[in-house]
Amino acid sequence: MTIISKTRLAVVLKTRWTKKGPRTLGDLAGVVGFNIWRIAQETYKHMEVDAFRFTSDMQVTTVMTELIAFLVQSADRMVHQKLGEADRSTFINAIALHLAKTMENNQVDLFGPGEYRKPFIDTLNARASDYAEYHYGDDGPSYAYLRYFGDRVAEAMAEMGNQWVVEHIMELEAPDMLKFLKKLVNDVVLIGLPQ
Repeated sequence: MTIISKTRLAVVLKTRWTKKGPRTLGDLAGVVGFNIWRIAQETYKHMEVDAFRFTSDMQVTTVMTELIAFLVQSADRMVHQKLGEADRSTFINAIALHLAKTMENNQVDLFGPGEYRKPFIDTLNARASDYAEYHYGDDGPSYAYLRYFGDRVAEAMAEMGNQWVVEHIMELEAPDMLKFLKKLVNDVVLIGLPQ
């Protein structure tokens, strides 16, 4: 377990392995996906504490999808030079499928039976294409990358007129989310890569 200090979020990353032996990219992706869900969930809860209003479970689901898409795209950028193209594609797709299953399970609990996986994956694919337009370097995401993220969350929250969402996301939530994600990628992926 890892707790990162000096952030506004309180996320405990689960990065210890219960089984011994080599780990596959699928194993690593499962751990990263599990923790991305936790980071997104804690971010949503933190925004609620900061007095941002969520009007429905559907709105929360939409915001969670945007938080997850940002984290998945950022993880992809973090592993870009560490994994070959085929491994990177396998890894990111496995994360997306893990998260799609988690999202589907949560939506079934909230809304009953329905087709939830495809719309979630469609959104992740659309965001992958959109985020590809923006720079993410060794020092992190560009202003435009963060602005795009803030705009997507603001759009998901627009029906209640939540003010300052874009600024809040860019200045407070995104930096904390990225601190946890960077630690996660370093601890799980870069150390646990199959040899």
